[in-house]
Amino acid sequence: MEKLIFYSLSSPEKLDRIGECLYQRASRDITRTSRIGFVEIAMEAMDQLLQACHAQALNLYVESFLKMIQRLLESSEPNLQILATQSFVIFANIEEDTPSYHRRYEFFISKFSSMCHNNRSDIPTRNMLRMSGIRGLHGVIRKTVADDLVENIWEATHMAKIIPSLLFNMQDSSYHKRDGDSTEGIDQDPGALADECIRELFGRASFGHVRSVVKPVLEHLDRHNLWVPNEFAVHTFKVIMFSIQSQYSYAVVENLMYHLDSHSHSSARIRTSMTNVLSKIIAIAAGESVGPSVLEIINSLLAHIRNSAARRQDNEETLYLESLVACLGEFTAHLPDYQKVEIMVFIISKIPSEDFTTDTLLREMLLKSLLIVGKNYSSVIMSASVPPSLLKPLLHLSFNPELCNLSQQVLHTLIDRHNNVSKLEEPNLRIHDLVREEPSRADTMFLRKNEEEIYSCLLQVMGNEEHNADNLKAVYTTLALLVVELLSKSTVAAFVTLLCKIQDTGLTGNQLDISQKCNLHCLTITLLNLVSDILELSQLQRYVSDLIEYRMLNTPFLLPVVRHNHNIESLGVDQAALLDKNKLGECLAQCGVDVTDMSRALTQTQRHSWVESAGTHMRGSISDSASEMGSNNSTPRITKKFPSEGLTFEAVKKVLTEESCNTFKEREKLKQKELFEVFRHSAFEDIVNNNTVKDEDTLQKKLSDILDKTPSTHHFVPEKPPIFEQLFPELFAC
Repeated sequence: MEKLIFYSLSSPEKLDRIGECLYQRASRDITRTSRIGFVEIAMEAMDQLLQACHAQALNLYVESFLKMIQRLLESSEPNLQILATQSFVIFANIEEDTPSYHRRYEFFISKFSSMCHNNRSDIPTRNMLRMSGIRGLHGVIRKTVADDLVENIWEATHMAKIIPSLLFNMQDSSYHKRDGDSTEGIDQDPGALADECIRELFGRASFGHVRSVVKPVLEHLDRHNLWVPNEFAVHTFKVIMFSIQSQYSYAVVENLMYHLDSHSHSSARIRTSMTNVLSKIIAIAAGESVGPSVLEIINSLLAHIRNSAARRQDNEETLYLESLVACLGEFTAHLPDYQKVEIMVFIISKIPSEDFTTDTLLREMLLKSLLIVGKNYSSVIMSASVPPSLLKPLLHLSFNPELCNLSQQVLHTLIDRHNNVSKLEEPNLRIHDLVREEPSRADTMFLRKNEEEIYSCLLQVMGNEEHNADNLKAVYTTLALLVVELLSKSTVAAFVTLLCKIQDTGLTGNQLDISQKCNLHCLTITLLNLVSDILELSQLQRYVSDLIEYRMLNTPFLLPVVRHNHNIESLGVDQAALLDKNKLGECLAQCGVDVTDMSRALTQTQRHSWVESAGTHMRGSISDSASEMGSNNSTPRITKKFPSEGLTFEAVKKVLTEESCNTFKEREKLKQKELFEVFRHSAFEDIVNNNTVKDEDTLQKKLSDILDKTPSTHHFVPEKPPIFEQLFPELFAC
């Protein structure tokens, strides 16, 4: 053997003839059982020549070498197939200087793939053949994937053989079910070897190859019904996500989303399992998703929620919806906060505005999606956390009793910055351990800008007879969070005015039952007590304490807890048990609060189009009181006449400008008529003289006249000699 190697190194041009000779001898002996040993010796000789010779003529020798390997792989002897695979792995590890453009690997891919599916009854032999097939595929991948000039291994026909072969060994093995720290028997497990091979394959994939490698995985899972249960599917996609280049990970999620689209008519169990797999891997891709890819994934998930909500609901379909919402939350949990706000605005824009019964489930699921995004959001600046495009639709959705709790919970997650929501879920006069920071100027400006809108909408919700006690508790939590997070001395007057309005609704709301009215009175005293404690207003604290003590003795049903039924026949409320607006104003004034515009927050009820569509107008507002004071009953001797046209801006503008416009038009017509008469009847010389600028009328002439008439204020000041001549004249004498 040493002489043969020396000869081949001395005469490299003879390598191809040496390889051809060894191939011919082995081909004659391979069919004879008694001469199998000579075949093995010939193969070993070719291996040593391949490793020893690195010359330009190696390409010619490789042709004979590969023909030898192919001949051995075609044999039915397992030992020869294993030997051929070992030789091919040696060849795959050699780096060639120049690639061979005509070399093809289709046979090797097909043969190694078939070896991966070997089903011999002899388990040790079967495992050895399968591992040889996996090593052979690994060698093909290593030999071809790094060189663009040789055969393209990423073609669909090749991937359709390689990837299912590797997945077959992974699923047939218990490797993926073991603990992560257990390494016993890995070297002899085809599944572990296949796992290593598929990791390297996906690690070498570029963006253009992602679809060609992911598609066979999805088809294999479909063909072998591996979605339910989905342990193997979860393991496979985790391997893919941790192996592929991070910047391409979102492309895997997109391909899985498209596959879920294609299964729109499959059973809900299969779709649920696919969504669970998606939720397990989507967090890995969230960190690399930027720009349109984020909204594209969110939009696809929302489309699935919309389609599922339109189907007939059963337990499996409900589980599918819940898994979609969980998947959405898992994805957004790993995004930056500014993207979460954009996603929340995007989701709420997808909620149907029409109040149809068929849309209730869809709106509920979209609100759950919004809620799970909000739970992952850390609010810092309130104006950025709750933009108008998010605040207004949430307030609008609160008018629906079925959606009120969810919409209020979303507001809770956005307003609560110190995790106080769990302490404010139930109305209570004694709340301890609240975490609070002094509101910033930006928070105060946010509340001043939106308080009228927030208060009026929540007041309408509390005055709606269709809302139950749970809805009322949700509204209470929202108001309590506003007190803790945003309220200050400059905004407390408007909040106290709101409490008075709530009390008026509890007194005059004829559509409310007795329990609902009692609940409103409970909320007013609870919130007022919270305001006095949070802002440390001593005079207000003293007033609230006296009022609570009076209610405990005389009207205990006006104190918390909020109930569905208070078991009382009539609501006979003593005036002393109610909030006194005058006393409240005095207490606030004594605490240094400006109460001059105490009713500013609700002086006018905003008539937004989206509020008008929600139901009745706000009851008990100051404008209603003013209309009652100006009614015929208050002034019986005067009969009021109301104009047929409303007092609007356009009406006032019309009254002010109509007369002046008519006068101006008449004056212009008269001036045009006079000018026409002048040019028609006057002589040409007169027209020229009248329209020629005279010297005395020029601008220069006028300026000269003005300057001549203006008295001169300039006085001659004699020039002083230089200071050095005054102090040292003799030094500068000539």
